[in-house]
Amino acid sequence: MLNDLNIAIIGAGTMGEAAIGGLLRGELVTPDRILAATPRAERRRELSQRWGIKTTDDNREAATWGDVVMLGIKPQMVDQVLPALKGALRESDLLISILAGVRMSKIAEATGHIAIARAMPNTPAQIAQGITVWTANSGLDERRRGWAKTVLSAIGEQVEVADEKFMDMATALSGTGPAYVFMVMEALIDAGVHMGFPRRIAAQLVEQTVIGAVRYATHSGKHVAELRNMVTSPGGTTAAALYELEKGRLRTVLADGVWAAYKRARELGGDE
Repeated sequence: MLNDLNIAIIGAGTMGEAAIGGLLRGELVTPDRILAATPRAERRRELSQRWGIKTTDDNREAATWGDVVMLGIKPQMVDQVLPALKGALRESDLLISILAGVRMSKIAEATGHIAIARAMPNTPAQIAQGITVWTANSGLDERRRGWAKTVLSAIGEQVEVADEKFMDMATALSGTGPAYVFMVMEALIDAGVHMGFPRRIAAQLVEQTVIGAVRYATHSGKHVAELRNMVTSPGGTTAAALYELEKGRLRTVLADGVWAAYKRARELGGDE
């Protein structure tokens, strides 16, 4: 799908490098087909040595060179970076944005390019285990839509949605989601230490419990509520624990956190 295409990454931070690594490990492109643009010379040397790719400090050069151009800059740099790309992209190019809260209409206005896919990956993309929600504007034909799917599949699973309104929801649920999981894991590890486990063993128990529970849920085909009921014996230890979690409003607190992230994503996009 990506044969003979040049891939430019503008803003080769954590997610940009995740895309580079996913594309190369999956042998979707060769290193000479990737150009990463980043202002720091040290970072350029690091990327070149690690992946064997080409680098530049010129964003416009990268945009001109790439058939597929991924925007991985920080959202607050949009007004500084995007206008400099105006006229650099060909009509046949694909522009993929992974900028949280930045609407496709703003990107199109700033760059003068209309073939845009907007994506929200999450941090497990760094090990190709992420989930990316993405959408596209009307300027994206089926050929370039296929390019977008292939690039985003290199960093994990991808889910295409029909409306840009879902992007803020994805930011709050899956984009921010790993932080919720990490916090719950941290609390469980601390509880294990409080009971008397060495921290190393508590961490191992929690990590494998989370991994196993997720894999079991994925392969069982059952609703998670049914799985929870299956391990909750009347009057047992799990029932006692769940009673305290419900009393502490765990569900409500998590829902409130997701909603707060959603509202903030809308604010960043200028909707509220």
